Amino acid sequence: MINNIINEINNYDKVLILGFGKEGRSTYNLIRKYLKDKFLYIADNDNKIVIENDKNIELILGDNYLDNLDNYDLIIKSPGVNFKEINYESFKDKITSQTDLFLRFSKCKTIGITGTKGKSTTSSLTYHVLASFINNIFLVGNIGTPIFDRIEEMNNDSTVVIELAVHQLQFIKKSPNISVLLNIYPEHLDLYKSYEDYKNTKLNIFNYQDSNNYRIIGLDSEDLSNYINNNTYTLSKDKNKINKGIYINNDELYFIDNNTKLIFDKNNKRQILGEHNLYNIGVIFCICSILNIDFNKIYSLIEDFKPLAHRLEYIGTYNNIKFYDDSISTIPETTINCINSIEDLDTLIVGGFNREIDLSKLIDRINKSNIKNLICMKDTGYIIGDNITNNINIYKVNNMTEAVEIAYENTDKNKSCVLSPAAASYNMYKSFEERGDDFKENIIKLSK
Repeated sequence: MINNIINEINNYDKVLILGFGKEGRSTYNLIRKYLKDKFLYIADNDNKIVIENDKNIELILGDNYLDNLDNYDLIIKSPGVNFKEINYESFKDKITSQTDLFLRFSKCKTIGITGTKGKSTTSSLTYHVLASFINNIFLVGNIGTPIFDRIEEMNNDSTVVIELAVHQLQFIKKSPNISVLLNIYPEHLDLYKSYEDYKNTKLNIFNYQDSNNYRIIGLDSEDLSNYINNNTYTLSKDKNKINKGIYINNDELYFIDNNTKLIFDKNNKRQILGEHNLYNIGVIFCICSILNIDFNKIYSLIEDFKPLAHRLEYIGTYNNIKFYDDSISTIPETTINCINSIEDLDTLIVGGFNREIDLSKLIDRINKSNIKNLICMKDTGYIIGDNITNNINIYKVNNMTEAVEIAYENTDKNKSCVLSPAAASYNMYKSFEERGDDFKENIIKLSK
């Protein structure tokens, strides 16, 4: 596997590693271990990058690092590099990535999971469940571990669960053996030319499958009926859409194949809350069906699985108020899921970077809710607050400290306060993780 990848890279003269963040460095380290003398080009917008003790390298750094890309024979692109303004059609065939190289040249069994929301939870839950039945299994990709960081541990008998962000799907030329698409919502529109461009890039996960591959598709966000084939499992709240797969109804999961069977209900314990997580759990049943794993053996594993950080994560009870961190919520749909999931929600904190996403459904849901306090952060929070028409207390704040102070002062005892922004964090934070951590730190600091 590694030899095939290294030989493919070595076939080209001018090889560019485009982007030198976590994945770019991972690519460099693998290549340099096996090709010590091969001349490499590295391009990144960070002009402070230094690589010591390597004479066979040329750095292209700074604002113009994306110029003249057509001059290279092979471009190994990192997912964080934004191609929205790049016309790459003339050199598209030269572009590859860790994900593409791995899918094309490995013989591992691959399970690729993508979706606008839920892919980290579903990928982690998939790994958590399957690791009890499969010894030689790995979890890599957008979850935080570049594929090349673990590739030397893999062999042809390995099973590899890959969380796939949309950027990792853009230039693949082979699909995973089991391809999962949870949902598609308007997202990352600052990085793609249009929603259609973004959606089509997501759908790339299916475009290179063969007749021995499987696909699992959530049907409730987009009409993806054209992508259903004989090897497809589907998930939906509309039973008529399911030929084989998961029907979701009133917090219950039904598995439909030749008949309909209730497989998960309120008596089945779980720590990942909300209807949206039922879709993620449903994917596990589909994968286990494909792999011939007995459903009865996975219930305790689902029950044991804890929410990932910043994903409707229960922080704790402070001053008789329950706090949840849902900072991962960067679109209105996920905040609507949050409102639907927390029955005693009293205080909601919303707002972040304005990407011109339609907020009307979220505003309507808040207006119909029993939320008492809405704390609004810049910029979208102010827009939401200005459009609330029912009897909700609206507080506009400038920072997270103010937000948590108001939450402590106004949330009813034994009720819940949730940070679920429905917006990206980039106007105030580097990432949703940093935003969630700031929320947690203020909860603890101000509780004293």
